Amino acid sequence: MTELSKKILEKWQVRKTHRQKSDFIAFLQSELGEDTVRVEKSGTFGSRNIVLGDVDTAEMIVAAHYDTQPVLPFPNFLTPKNIPAYIGYMLLLVIGISIPVFLAGFIMGMLDAPAFLVPIVGYGILLLFMALMLFGPANKHTANDNTSGVITVLEAYADEELRRRAAFVLFDHEEVGLFGSMAFYKAHKDVLKNKLVINCDCVGDGDTVMVILSKKAKQHAGAMERAFIPPEGKHALITDAGKTLYPSDQANFPVSA
Repeated sequence: MTELSKKILEKWQVRKTHRQKSDFIAFLQSELGEDTVRVEKSGTFGSRNIVLGDVDTAEMIVAAHYDTQPVLPFPNFLTPKNIPAYIGYMLLLVIGISIPVFLAGFIMGMLDAPAFLVPIVGYGILLLFMALMLFGPANKHTANDNTSGVITVLEAYADEELRRRAAFVLFDHEEVGLFGSMAFYKAHKDVLKNKLVINCDCVGDGDTVMVILSKKAKQHAGAMERAFIPPEGKHALITDAGKTLYPSDQANFPVSA
């Protein structure tokens, strides 16, 4: 691990507010140079994507999201290869969120509150849950999600040979809806239609590195198998996006892994 990666892991795990992101960008520019670390601001939400290298001439893009997720009132449970289990979990969340809404309506009915207040309170509770999910206090422990992805991108950038072949991007606003990568694709659509984008998300935990290939990226399956040689006790799983559910930035690119 490079000294830059160690500093990020020790001091820069939280990158949620506009100020925190600005400070992180300034830190990278101080470490790598202002001319090296470019910021592309685009999209409805003014996403600030951090770019290293020339996107137009690069053979591939190595990417990750750098924004920080909020502390959630429930586990962020994902089962990429078991889609029915994931859908079942989502249904349980809907039921769990609905309980306080119905409970509030029942209590208001018992108190003989005005009828027009019942939907107002119900929608208020739903909006509160949504606000917590999107804009709640930052998770301060992001070694896996997604400081691991940020470090992976910067470790790849440190490799001189790979730096000649690839461009490197850190996406903003992944946690609130993949808006940073969406804006990045729109800004570079012509060159990204057929260019491989490797997205690194939550790659710091577990014994399996899952490589999810889009339909157009299947041509790179052999290269992926040769490239992902995990250490002893770990293994790589090269799989098909059509049979895997993992909501992350790769979804915005036609040729992605």
